[in-house]
Amino acid sequence: MSNANVNSKVGTMVRMAVLVAILLVLEATGLGMIKTPGLEFTIMQVPVIIGAILMGPAAGAALGGVFGLISFWECFGRSAFGAVLLGVNPIGTFITCVPTRILMGLCCGLIFKALYNRKKTKMISFGAASLAGALLNTAFFMSVLMAFFFHTEFIQNMAGGLSVLPFIVAFVGIQGLLEAIICAVVGTVVAAALYRALGISKQKAVSA
Repeated sequence: MSNANVNSKVGTMVRMAVLVAILLVLEATGLGMIKTPGLEFTIMQVPVIIGAILMGPAAGAALGGVFGLISFWECFGRSAFGAVLLGVNPIGTFITCVPTRILMGLCCGLIFKALYNRKKTKMISFGAASLAGALLNTAFFMSVLMAFFFHTEFIQNMAGGLSVLPFIVAFVGIQGLLEAIICAVVGTVVAAALYRALGISKQKAVSA
């Protein structure tokens, strides 16, 4: 194994550790999941998106798993909404919290890789992947949430007679839009800057 490959792997491990630490700090400080009467407003996707762009789909999936586990842990008393879901269906709550975030990180990395490797879409790859990460996080989470919980008394009381799609729009609303904007802007700026500063494209060329 060449020194370039060794350095690349060490660099990847360091970046993963830093991004996991950021996720844990966001959780510990309460900045990652801001409580609202409905869903929590979250920016936990941002480190996942950055990791998926810098290190690829597998890293995105791993960081998404950390995000998901943190989200599931919130259901044990830290999140009123999550605690109710956990009491109704623990397995459904776990699937809603964890695999959805793993899939989000994976897809974000795949989208970036596909766009960056094409000359015509390289310029938009950072922004598109960052926005996709935010939108997919909401889409996957809400889809699984509705599959497991829409017909429960808890969600039906919140829905007030609305069908699935109108309820999702009303429930996510401005919060989802703000999350998408924040993730798209911060993810794009930070990931693009780090990608160039760390010389990741050059490292890939050397290791190829």
